Amino acid sequence: MIELRNVYKSFGENTILRDISLKIPPGQTTAIIGPSGTGKSVTLKHIVGLLRPDEGQVLCFGTDMATANEADLYKVRRRFGMLFQDGALFDSLTVGANISFPLVHHAPEMSEEERRAKVEEKLSLVGLPGIYDRPTSGLSGGQRKRVGLGRAIVTEPEVILFDEPNSGLDPITSDAIDALISEMKEALGITFIVISHDIVGTINVADHIAMLYGGNLVAFKPTEEFVRLDIPIVRQFLKRNLILPEGPDEVARLPGLE
Repeated sequence: MIELRNVYKSFGENTILRDISLKIPPGQTTAIIGPSGTGKSVTLKHIVGLLRPDEGQVLCFGTDMATANEADLYKVRRRFGMLFQDGALFDSLTVGANISFPLVHHAPEMSEEERRAKVEEKLSLVGLPGIYDRPTSGLSGGQRKRVGLGRAIVTEPEVILFDEPNSGLDPITSDAIDALISEMKEALGITFIVISHDIVGTINVADHIAMLYGGNLVAFKPTEEFVRLDIPIVRQFLKRNLILPEGPDEVARLPGLE
């Protein structure tokens, strides 16, 4: 479905991605982690064709996003949903108008009643039934994330991209968003790609974890294998975010791996 092959990307003399090859498992949640400035968001932008690599291929549904024309890029992008870091909601619009925004532009054949029914369905799915007419400006941080997720899934995409879904949230709300992401994957059976600094949340939601460091792909493994890797930079990164056990037999006690 999605594969990066030997991707290089530089901005001036600053090399961001070095020979990145990564195949995203369909129907599962893949998290991309790493320190700030290491290429996570740049990778995401390559996947949707907002950036093109200097070298290599970015294959999405059989289309090489590195060489595709604008018409083909548009067709592929319609198969994606996106949850932005800050929600990226229009505060001047109601909740319902925010979520139905993609339908207005991508499904103009739908009537207003059909759009409302679709939006109400997605609001229930993200745990916010009955707020269709509520002003967006009055939502809490967690509610904004849920509304953003409702907008991301309203067109029923095949892949959803998450940019720091827990950013700016308190621990309790972060846990609720993690649970919602897991529920959505099970309910919808689609592919999730999550960019995150939150290691605890990542372990809770991810089936696979890829780590970027210094523009290189350090590791890409199923979550239970990733937390056991004996790679110094992986261990250092995890230890700054988790209390890691000393022995490998204790790894199963980490959050999300009970």
